[in-house]
Amino acid sequence: MSKKDIKVPNIGEFKDVEVIEVLIKKGQKIKKNDPLITIESDKSSVEIPSSDDGTVISLNVKIGDKVSEGDKIIEIESEKEIKETSARELPKSQLPKEKKKNDVKRTNEPENIIVKDFSTKASASPKVRKFARELGVNINKVPGSERQGRVTESDVKLFVATKSDKSFKDQNTTEQKIELEYSHSDFGEVDIKDIPRVKKLSSKYLMNSWTKIPHVTNHDEADITELEEFRTSLTDVYTGEKKKITPLAFIVKALTTSLKKFPNFNTSIDQIENGKMTVKKYYHVGIAVDTPHGLMVPKLRNADNKNISLISTELKKISQQCRDLKIDKKELFGGSMTITSLGGIGGSFFTPIINYPEVAILGVGKAEKKQVFMDGKFITRTMLPLSLSYDHRIIDGAEAARFNNDLKENLGKNFAYKLAV
Repeated sequence: MSKKDIKVPNIGEFKDVEVIEVLIKKGQKIKKNDPLITIESDKSSVEIPSSDDGTVISLNVKIGDKVSEGDKIIEIESEKEIKETSARELPKSQLPKEKKKNDVKRTNEPENIIVKDFSTKASASPKVRKFARELGVNINKVPGSERQGRVTESDVKLFVATKSDKSFKDQNTTEQKIELEYSHSDFGEVDIKDIPRVKKLSSKYLMNSWTKIPHVTNHDEADITELEEFRTSLTDVYTGEKKKITPLAFIVKALTTSLKKFPNFNTSIDQIENGKMTVKKYYHVGIAVDTPHGLMVPKLRNADNKNISLISTELKKISQQCRDLKIDKKELFGGSMTITSLGGIGGSFFTPIINYPEVAILGVGKAEKKQVFMDGKFITRTMLPLSLSYDHRIIDGAEAARFNNDLKENLGKNFAYKLAV
């Protein structure tokens, strides 16, 4: 048998670079130019292709190994040798028949549809492979839309969306089967109660959000020392009495300022299968309200055009309407982004679920006084925990970090007084 080593070719100034993917396995048949491994340096990722046809006999690298030019990747048995050997071993009657000129291939599959063989490795760029890994997607199962079934970033996004729907249905079916296998009363005394109507309604939206949206959460803290000093010092110009304005009113105003600077956070991608997203020109901030009936999220309309006092007044109004179940159903939809605050209850960081079809939600914890190192010494500052969950299909980590930084500035000493105007 003819054996051949496939080595790392001359790929430029790459030395001791890490193997981040092994794209073949022992016993697999490969063709010339099929990708074997992906290597990643500080500057870029590169796929190393095969220089010959054949069957993989042995693998000489694994994920995490460092390779340079000339290092052995795999050993193969020549494809030509395999065919010749097979032909000698088979009886003449069993050799493949020569295809006649007039033979017509009959198939029910349309010619322009590529049916992917999931047993082979997908054709995709290193950038697309990395994107799929970040979403936890097996790229070999993603149908490619480009020539020869090559997978694009849009294909990965569509796969996530369609798979989420199926997973949601399968999960519901599985849960029902598990529930039917036993009774809770077998283990002790129980009560059967009706699930509150609001929670029943919201549960399907929460499940839809969790299964459809690839969530990532960015945690940070905002220094609101000056804002709190300003907020607690506010008085009515007519009566001289102290104004009772919650921190949430300031957060709403700060958030709308950041939304204007980062329009991707004020979008919806409910039409992802068409490659379209809706960019909203309005700023309707959703506020998660804890009620005896369950969580409700009314919208504070046109928050960008309202001052702090008016925002505070409207927050109290819509919150009470939710508790009294007098909120118009329409007011629960059509939002830009949602704020959910645990400040009045307690707690720091958490992972809020995005309110579909929005693409981000801001979780706010309870502000605490902490020792912070500033100007060469430790001083006491009031720090506010922020948990920003975002849809990774449209917002990446760098953009989320910039958004949080901008929001922190809006809540800091440079912006606190301007927000009150």
